[in-house]
Amino acid sequence: MQLFNRYVSPRGLTVFGCEIMLIFGSVAVAARAHGINADVSGELWKIALVTGLCQICFYYNDLYDLTIVHSSRELLIRLLQAAGAASIIIALLYLLMPSLAIGNGIFVSSLILFLGAIVAWRLLFNRFAYGRTLEERVLIVGTGTTARMVAREIQAQHDFGYRVVGFVNDVPSSSGHSNPPALGTSEDISRLVRDHEVSRIVVGLSDRRGRLPIAELLQAKLTGTRVEDVATIYERLTGKILIDDLKPSWLIFSDGFVVSRGTRFVKRALDLVFAGVGFVLAAPLTVLTALAVYLDSDGPILYCQERVGEHGQVFTVYKFRSMRVDAEEPGTPVWACSGDERVTRVGRIIRLTRLDELPQLWNVLCGDMSFVGPRPERPFFVEQLEREIPFYQQRHSVKPGLTGWAQVKYQYGSSVEDAMEKLRYDLYYIKHLSIAFDLSIVFDTVKVILFGKGAR
Repeated sequence: MQLFNRYVSPRGLTVFGCEIMLIFGSVAVAARAHGINADVSGELWKIALVTGLCQICFYYNDLYDLTIVHSSRELLIRLLQAAGAASIIIALLYLLMPSLAIGNGIFVSSLILFLGAIVAWRLLFNRFAYGRTLEERVLIVGTGTTARMVAREIQAQHDFGYRVVGFVNDVPSSSGHSNPPALGTSEDISRLVRDHEVSRIVVGLSDRRGRLPIAELLQAKLTGTRVEDVATIYERLTGKILIDDLKPSWLIFSDGFVVSRGTRFVKRALDLVFAGVGFVLAAPLTVLTALAVYLDSDGPILYCQERVGEHGQVFTVYKFRSMRVDAEEPGTPVWACSGDERVTRVGRIIRLTRLDELPQLWNVLCGDMSFVGPRPERPFFVEQLEREIPFYQQRHSVKPGLTGWAQVKYQYGSSVEDAMEKLRYDLYYIKHLSIAFDLSIVFDTVKVILFGKGAR
């Protein structure tokens, strides 16, 4: 299912929902044990506040990414980190606003309760949720590069209950061993569905002209087996668009890629609000950052650079200078890389904390950029990438942003391969663009900044 235009697995949603009840119930039980009547509405909202703060800390520590938190060791480490962060935040909140406190010692008691309850719940969940009876068995039609890439994605994740039982050979004469194995040819689909209890067929043929087993797939669908395109399941699993074998017709006929006037109006209004509030709140940091850049190295405080925006129009982006003045002395643009020696001492700090991008709030106010969208690239690199990456120009169908889906999901890019991977995320964002999706990306951006992910 989709939540805020992001695919959410039933497993992840089940874990999230149950842990809301476990945390809320633990705090309520602790309050009752300390003689406080938790049935009074005046106390319930305080319990809900504690529950919400704990859930945010859990989310920011990736406790609801079941692919990351799959082992018991990883669960315990991240659970303790999240509980520690929640304890500090709640303690500071109670110190600043004592009226929010439920009672002395209640949070400590509830912390012990819900930590024990969550560990027991997760162990029980892992025992039953990953059993063979609850998994969805997948048969992949095709043995090419795209089909095998999707098979690897399915095997690597633990959020969706998919298990690849094997492939259907698209070339009958081909041979060789693979894991999962090739179980037969297109003529065997009905038998394979029956013998392996297949509940989903994924069509991963790169070239379907004259090779698509229409009769066999139709028969499987009519008997209750789900049949879907490889691009669809890839999008669901990864939050990306599969551009490797993507046909223009898929972009034309698929749902999405349409933004209403109402959405554009609300998005622009939110951009103005976020940028205006950001200017006011970040004013002290802006002054301190400017002073630090000025004192650290010779050169201008602001760095102006041409970038490609919506519909391919070039505009000037503003940033605090984080590199030496002679960073591109030869005159040819160079991608920033990990441990780049051109970055100044202050530059490393402001890049890590994203303070170097504060002046781009002006670009948002001017309308050159949005708060959320694909990151704008330099014209030199755009020309190169449009030649080497299919559909790259489609990312310019919306305004570039301060933050974006690719920025919260992928590392800092410094190569053509990185640009291709980020394009997969950008196209997903453009396809599913909505106000709710934008707000969820802003929420995730806070996590990226706090943990320094993707910055260089």
